[in-house]
Amino acid sequence: MKTFSIAIHGGAGTLVKGMMTPELEAKYKDALKDALDAGYYLLENGGTAVDAVEVAVKSLEDSHLFNAGKGSVFTAEETHEMDASIMDGKTLNAGAVSLITGIKNPVSLARDVMEKSEHVFLAGEGAMRFAEGLNYHIEDANYFYDDFRHKQWLEIKDTDSFQLDHSTKKDSKFGTVGAVACDHDGNIAAATSTGGMTNKKWGRVGDSPMIGAGNYANNKTCAVSCTGSGEFFIRGVVAYDVSCLMEHKNMSLKDASNEVINKRILEIGGDGGLIAVDSQGNIAMPFNTEGMYRASKSSIGIETVSIYKN
Repeated sequence: MKTFSIAIHGGAGTLVKGMMTPELEAKYKDALKDALDAGYYLLENGGTAVDAVEVAVKSLEDSHLFNAGKGSVFTAEETHEMDASIMDGKTLNAGAVSLITGIKNPVSLARDVMEKSEHVFLAGEGAMRFAEGLNYHIEDANYFYDDFRHKQWLEIKDTDSFQLDHSTKKDSKFGTVGAVACDHDGNIAAATSTGGMTNKKWGRVGDSPMIGAGNYANNKTCAVSCTGSGEFFIRGVVAYDVSCLMEHKNMSLKDASNEVINKRILEIGGDGGLIAVDSQGNIAMPFNTEGMYRASKSSIGIETVSIYKN
């Protein structure tokens, strides 16, 4: 039987160990493990990689601890604008949504774009009309309200500042969430979801919903979900860059991932990390920041749940 595996992340950045209480660290690790177990359970019972990454990301979106779904940060208008994407490495089919509001699980809407529309990327009002056509329930704004997130926003509202969730507040809740998986058949998939930047303006879109930048999957190479300084990940086409190095330079998953995160993205001024899996079930989770909320589990018996560099 082929090795099957899953990896998840909950954001990367300035995670200073001394600022994290043992109680809060335990909550983060519990939330990561819940998401990991949900995805792995599906794989263990014959589910597809696409099913597994969706379920894992939904679990993270349902937690107020992460900047996605329920825990999304506030925009300059004191609203929430969420982005998500998903990609099937077997078919190269993909779906993405951006600038959506009121959707409990943006990753599921992204999957519906992939499977129930003839498009890849829907944004704003059009994405919301698509959701309404599928009878999505639109959550009240109170569902997304989090006192900590609101205080984050109040500190910089009415200014031209914006805040990458992982960059300046060392006691903050951190970022983008994502999952990658390899199933029993050796098919791979990736999914990514985010609430974006605190105090973001003008319909800013980061790398998370962009296929090839923040999310990518191809059975020939790898599945990748990124987290970090989105503008730089877009410029570096990071997720596809890992795949490209594997395909055209015959690099291993580990070497390609390290090359992109610990060299290429740093050279253009970006920071962050990624999780990746190949069709043999190998996993890579490099990051160039102080920490990255991450977890992985494989059918060969390896399981990790980590925050800081080991």
